[in-house]
Amino acid sequence: MAVDHHDSASPAPPLSSRAVPERRIGVTGIVFFVVAASAPLTVAAGGVPQSLGVSGVLGIPLLYLLTAAVLALFSAGYAAMSRHITGAGAFYAYAAQGLGRVPGVAAAFVALLAYNAVQIGIAGLFGATTAEFIDDRTGVSIPWWVLVLACTAVVGALGYRRVDLGVKVLAVLLVLEFGTVLVFDTGQFSHTSEGVSATPLTWGAATDGALGVALCCVFAAYMGFESAALYSEECRDPRRTVARATYIAVGLIGVFYAATAWAMITGAGTGRATEVAAEEGPRMMFTLADSTLGTVFSDFAQLFLVTSLLAALLSFHNAVARYVRSLGREGVLPRGLGVLHLRHGSPHRGSLAQTAVTAVVIGVFALAGRDPVMDVFTWLTNLGALGVILLLCTTSAAVIGYFGRLRGRAEPPERLWNRLVAPALSGVALAVIFWLALTNFSAQLGVSPGNPLRWILPGLVLGAAVAGVAWGMWLRWAWPETYAGIGTGAASTASATATTPAPGASRRST
Repeated sequence: MAVDHHDSASPAPPLSSRAVPERRIGVTGIVFFVVAASAPLTVAAGGVPQSLGVSGVLGIPLLYLLTAAVLALFSAGYAAMSRHITGAGAFYAYAAQGLGRVPGVAAAFVALLAYNAVQIGIAGLFGATTAEFIDDRTGVSIPWWVLVLACTAVVGALGYRRVDLGVKVLAVLLVLEFGTVLVFDTGQFSHTSEGVSATPLTWGAATDGALGVALCCVFAAYMGFESAALYSEECRDPRRTVARATYIAVGLIGVFYAATAWAMITGAGTGRATEVAAEEGPRMMFTLADSTLGTVFSDFAQLFLVTSLLAALLSFHNAVARYVRSLGREGVLPRGLGVLHLRHGSPHRGSLAQTAVTAVVIGVFALAGRDPVMDVFTWLTNLGALGVILLLCTTSAAVIGYFGRLRGRAEPPERLWNRLVAPALSGVALAVIFWLALTNFSAQLGVSPGNPLRWILPGLVLGAAVAGVAWGMWLRWAWPETYAGIGTGAASTASATATTPAPGASRRST
C-alpha cells in the first residue's frame, strides 16, 4: 500500500502570496487592540452594573484588582512563550508545542468557537444599543439586525485592509472611550454627598454575596487581554513587544475597571449601590451621569458606547481572522484561508470568512425573532468567556510542558518563575474560576438551573474540543506532513507551502 500525497486538484498558491506580513505595529498599537477588545466603556455601562446587581457583592473593585493579579501571573508564562513562539496561533500554537499537536488542534477549535461567539454576541449588543440610540433621538426605528449587518460590513472592510489602518481607527475610538469614562469617574467622586468610602476595596465586601457569580462577571470584562500574541507576526520585535503589551494591558484594564466600579458605587451611594444596579442595569451609568454631569454628557456617553462596541468588534474580528489564517497556513483548515493579501499583507480570507459567519448567525437569530441582548449577547458572550477561561487553563499547562522539554537544550531557558511557578499558580486559580463559571452558568445567563441552555452552551465548548481531537488524530493518520507542521508558525511557512497538500485536496491511493 502506498500513500499518494500529490495534490492535483488544488495546487498550492505561490509562496509570495503566503509571505509573512509586514511588521507595522509596536507596543502601543497592540495595546490598542487588546484594550479595545475589553471595551472599557461597555464594561463601565454594562459589566459593572451587572456585577453589582446580579451578585450583590459590593467589593467588585477589589475583585477587578485580584483578577488582574491572577492574569498577571498567567501573563508571566504566556509572555515567556511569546519570546520562543512568534507565530500568530497563540493558544493553538502554545498548546501544540507544550502539550502535543492533537491538544493543539482541540485548542484551536475551542478558540475559534469562543472568539466567534464573543464577536457575534457583541454585535447583537451593538445592534440593540444603536437602534435604541437612533430611535430615542430621531424617532426612526431601524431593525437591530440591519444595523449589525451594516457594522459587520464596515468591520470586515477594515479587517480586510492593513493592520495599521485598524490601529488608527482604534486609537481614535479608545481616546473617546477613556475620556468619557474618566470624566464620569471624576464626576462621581467629586459630587458625592456621602464622601468616598474605602469599603468596596475591603475583603469583607468582596466576599459578602454570590462570590462565584461576581468572579465570573468580573473575569468576562478581561476578555481579549490575551490577544496580543495574535499580532506577533505583524509587530516590531515580537520577542519583547507581545510581553510588554500584555503586561501593560492587564495593568491598565485592572486599575481602570476597579476605579470605575468604585466611582459608580460612590455615585450611587455605598449602602445602596447593589440595589440601584439591580434596578437600573445598563442605565445606571447614564442615570448617574445625568444627575452629576448633565444630560449633554449622558447623551455623548451613550454615543461613545456605540463606538466602544464598534472598537471591540474590530478587535475580535482581527483576532478571529488571524486564527483562521494561522490554521489555514498550517493545513489544519483549508490552505486557501492562510493566504495573505498581496498588497495589504492582511489575512483577508480569514476576515471574509469571519464576516460571513457573523452575517449567517445574526440572520438565524433575526429570523427566529430572538432578542439581541438577552439572547444574542448574553448567550454568546458567556459561551465565549467559558471557552477562553478553559484555553487559559490549557495554556498554563502548556507553558510548563514546553519549558520542561526545553531544559537542557542550547536555547537559554526562562527563569523558574516564568516557566513553572507563575503558570502553575495561575493554572490553579484559573481552574477554580472555570469551575465557578460552569457551576454558576445559569445565573450568568439569567435562566433557571433547570433550563437546558445551562448545559447546551457549555456542551458546545466540549463539542469543539472533541471535534478538534478527532480532526487532529485524522490529520496524524491521513496527512502526516500537515500533522508534523501543526503549531510551527511562521518558521514552517515556506516548507509547508511548498510540500504539504491541503486537507480535503489530497488523495490516498493504493
